[in-house]
Amino acid sequence: MSQADVLLVFREAIWMILKLAAPMLLVSMLLGLVISVFQAATQIHEQTITFVPKIFAIAFILIIAGSWMLTNLTDFFSSLMSLMAGL
Repeated sequence: MSQADVLLVFREAIWMILKLAAPMLLVSMLLGLVISVFQAATQIHEQTITFVPKIFAIAFILIIAGSWMLTNLTDFFSSLMSLMAGL
């Protein structure tokens, strides 16, 4: 395996990590923003208010996008194994 192949695998792995984490991170950030605006408007400054909605939102995203994430991960693993078999 050459250095270019290793760099390709690392680049694809980082891209896969970003692609799989993006839906959960975006939903968590947007929900946190909405809750913080609500807290600022109502002057309720309780830090634990954000945890439960974020947990439910991330669980919902995992239920909805879980099969897509698993498909992407298995495709990446299959391509990685085919690359390794070609050595």
